[in-house]
Amino acid sequence: MKQHIRKWILRLTVTGLLSLGFLVGIILNPTLLYTNKTTFGNFTIFHNLPLDGYFITRLDNSTASTKTSELYDANLKLDICLNDGSLYPLLMEKLKGKAFAWGFYNKVVLMGNANSKDNYVELNGYKWNLTQLIAHEITHCLQFHKFGLWKSNPIANYPHWKWEGYPEYVARRNVDQLDLTNNIVSKIALDDLNKDSWAIRFSDSTISPRDYYNEWLLIQYCLDIKNMTYDKLLKDTTSEQTMTRQMMNWFATRKMN
Repeated sequence: MKQHIRKWILRLTVTGLLSLGFLVGIILNPTLLYTNKTTFGNFTIFHNLPLDGYFITRLDNSTASTKTSELYDANLKLDICLNDGSLYPLLMEKLKGKAFAWGFYNKVVLMGNANSKDNYVELNGYKWNLTQLIAHEITHCLQFHKFGLWKSNPIANYPHWKWEGYPEYVARRNVDQLDLTNNIVSKIALDDLNKDSWAIRFSDSTISPRDYYNEWLLIQYCLDIKNMTYDKLLKDTTSEQTMTRQMMNWFATRKMN
């Protein structure tokens, strides 16, 4: 009887490992679930439908934003996986949950419905700026590339505002988003207009989750005003509450001048 049980345990273990290996193989090789792939610079774009020319423009603009990051590596090659009929985004949703997009390892997976011409990704009636969303997720790949598995979230357990705020800082590079004072003024006004919503809506009708927006401003304060590097910020022990207080004190001083 004991020998019989051991055999079943061994079979289940082997079956589980084989299934896990098969799943990892699919995740690391999107080509298995896509009919087409297109190479553009350091990117391999996986898609089922013909590739929209506007998408290349958005991807090029996203790359320009990520080049401003201290983590940028011109040699890093990335896969971009579109949500245009492939089962791959659905698989990622089952594994990681529903989101506008996911960025991990060397993969950027768009989960919502992308409109490249109008530059947004739609999910559940909300729109996220496509160029900035791709830049955000590429920055997550840069974080992983720079720090490795054990020193990246979720394993490293860096505070959310540092890990998610930095990709927002890199992505939000529109001319009207570069000045922290103006961004805080906009935040105060947008808070009043959207106080009952989980998201803050920009003038182009795209959104940012409220916590991401606040975290973006904190990173901008640390890097642009306090002149910290991102690596130094990750090692800094100042709490989010204290850093927010310091930022708003700085803002109050700017208003008085």
